[in-house]
Amino acid sequence: MPQNTDYKASKSENQTIAYKERLNSWAIARILPDAQREIVARFRSRSDADGYMQHLRQMTPSASFMVVFDCQREEAVI
Repeated sequence: MPQNTDYKASKSENQTIAYKERLNSWAIARILPDAQREIVARFRSRSDADGYMQHLRQMTPSASFMVVFDCQREEAVI
């Protein structure tokens, strides 16, 4: 079977990294007093994020958390 001799590892590696970043689009944000948000954790699924948020609320009842879908993450990195 002929092999592709034009294979560039760096392009493939970059695509893999971008794909891995897209996997964890669900995030838990802590709402700060000045209306800012701080990402606490990232998850692949909404149900995982919801479950962990319940845990966070039990551990720190005085803090405010919300589950967000972070679709702008890649643009912010660039």
